[in-house]
Amino acid sequence: MDITVSQEQGRVPVTVIHLTGEVNSSTYEQLERTARGIIDSGAQYLLLDLANLNFLSSAGLRTIHNLFNELRFRAPDGNEKDIKKGLADGTYKSPHLKLLKPSASVIEVLKMTGYDMFLEIHTDAKTAIASF
Repeated sequence: MDITVSQEQGRVPVTVIHLTGEVNSSTYEQLERTARGIIDSGAQYLLLDLANLNFLSSAGLRTIHNLFNELRFRAPDGNEKDIKKGLADGTYKSPHLKLLKPSASVIEVLKMTGYDMFLEIHTDAKTAIASF
């Protein structure tokens, strides 16, 4: 897997993590280390560019979930009780982590696992960046 990182400016600074290849049991730690380093350096808004991602395994899903939680707890955007209720009823979407251009097979995985219920999925970079 190859990872490149870029910065975009919307209403807030957005760090875009571009993924190429596969996120699987052999590569997920690379994504996790990169993203945690970005978060540790102060980034609060991440956009995962999945346009060139061919495969997302359960290890990749776990990494995305860990990033979701890390951002949620470091930069709370509301009452934890309300967030948990929103997660349970499908009305909460992360304001800190969003996804860009996943392939049809990756979208299928995201939908089967319910990630589309709490993460916005965008098909256009400008729209995604403006949504933060």
